[in-house]
Amino acid sequence: MKKTKPTTESCPCGGGSYETCCGPYHAGKPAPTAEALMRSRYSAYVLGLEDYLLATWHPDTRPAALELEQDPARWLGLEVKQHDQVSGEHATVTFVARHKVGGRAFRLHEHSRFQRIDGRWFYLDGDTLS
Repeated sequence: MKKTKPTTESCPCGGGSYETCCGPYHAGKPAPTAEALMRSRYSAYVLGLEDYLLATWHPDTRPAALELEQDPARWLGLEVKQHDQVSGEHATVTFVARHKVGGRAFRLHEHSRFQRIDGRWFYLDGDTLS
């Protein structure tokens, strides 16, 4: 089930109001940085926006589907640890995303790689950190 997008509420990524933070990217505006794309992808997970997640995933590593309706995770917060612009077309973002599944708390600590193609950033892949 797709969740309802907030309007004037706080953005799930913690970057301000949804209307001025991730909302424009979910509506089609290209994210200006890899960090902005990563934040919008986190918000898309929270909101169940599978189409957006797939559209912003690099074509070489994109899965066929995500099946978010079957994902029992409840996302609790995002902390961006580091954003590095490696080159004009490549960047990395290290983050921690907290969530709960079945009442048990988890944290995803990832070093993600992004690539810009034709002016748009895409999530390429990532390494899970301990």
